[in-house]
Amino acid sequence: MSGESDDIKSNLGEQRLETFRFKGFFKSLGPGLITGASDDDPSGIGTYSQAGAQLGYGIGWTMLLTFPLMAAIQEISGRVGRVTGRGIAGNVCRHYSPALLNIIVALLFIANTINIAADLGAMADATKLLTGGPGIVYVVAFGVLSVTAQIFFDYKRYVSVLKWLTLCLFAYVAALAVAKVHWGEALTGILLPHLTWSESYLTTIVAILGTTISPYLFFWQASQEAEDERIDPDKEPLIENPLDAAMEFSRIRADTIIGMAFSNLIALSIIVTAAATLHANGKTDIESSAQAAEALRPIAGAFAEIIFALGIVGTGLLAIPVLAGSTAYAVGEGQRWMVGLDRKPREAVAFYSVLALSAAIGIALNFTSINPISALYWSAVINGVLAVPVMVLLMIMSRRHDVMEQFVIRGPLFWLGWLSTAVMALSVVAMGVGFFL
Repeated sequence: MSGESDDIKSNLGEQRLETFRFKGFFKSLGPGLITGASDDDPSGIGTYSQAGAQLGYGIGWTMLLTFPLMAAIQEISGRVGRVTGRGIAGNVCRHYSPALLNIIVALLFIANTINIAADLGAMADATKLLTGGPGIVYVVAFGVLSVTAQIFFDYKRYVSVLKWLTLCLFAYVAALAVAKVHWGEALTGILLPHLTWSESYLTTIVAILGTTISPYLFFWQASQEAEDERIDPDKEPLIENPLDAAMEFSRIRADTIIGMAFSNLIALSIIVTAAATLHANGKTDIESSAQAAEALRPIAGAFAEIIFALGIVGTGLLAIPVLAGSTAYAVGEGQRWMVGLDRKPREAVAFYSVLALSAAIGIALNFTSINPISALYWSAVINGVLAVPVMVLLMIMSRRHDVMEQFVIRGPLFWLGWLSTAVMALSVVAMGVGFFL
């Protein structure tokens, strides 16, 4: 009996240990997971819906291409932050000319602010779809809510609540089981790249790459890794404590891959669902949230608009703090201010002022006559164009010994990062050539 009792205790102990490891593993996931979730923001939803409606299943191959590319560039960003204890702008201001820093930060500020404006417009449009009323009121309300929550609330608790709203995006995954998907065509579109040399097709490619591999995500992940290290008394930058490198690099890789896989699964589901429901019925141009919501009707029926609106609002409330936050980190680190979302407002007045200014301009842009869905699409194109110089700078910086010391990026990760940069650059050049042909 005593032997059996010991065996039972041993098994229970092992189960508890496995549970502890399981919980501990997911607790360790952070910047990469949040980055992946915020990547499917309203801009992403609008772009993927437009791509699926316009080009059908044939554009699905872009998701297979972007997964390793975005995972590589995000892992490199995370490593830069964890190794140096600084974000991208914090390293640029110490190792490059002020002119280069100002150009990069100014372009990021502009791109992020336009993206915030587009996201707020889409959130307002989706809410108006359900409740009616003036859309500009919702724009202001969502903008003020996002900024206020980011400045005055505990950010980690804020994000943990918003993550539940992003689960609405899984409605697109569920819709695949109900919608009349031609799986042969869908798999062909995913596995066999098909290129069409036209202005609209090439612009859509840049938009997809731009909303998937966005500059603000690089700045955000690097800065969050640096901040997580700063607020944890048991951590130091890896250039000061190299013994932790293997464990930290493994965590960053797992965190990034899981986050990017989540992002691409949702993105591919949106494309295929839109292709099966909108493109198949001749609706190839989405001009409103109501049209975009129709992709969810096979599974949600009369509730399609509610599910769509919750997904847009939930991802928007998660993405706007990341957009505004990455801008504030870039400006603040470049100026060597006190930065950090864990800091009280009085401790980082300048940092939070930049955050609020970016959101305020985003709100103001919605007072112009912009189409929310078109704004989402073109903000993705702008991100795609801006990504090229930022990625080139990031790859060069990650190879510099005076920045990364013994942890310079080498091997397959280094070449995959450059491949990602080359693909983005080629797509932008091809789009530019397409405009003149």
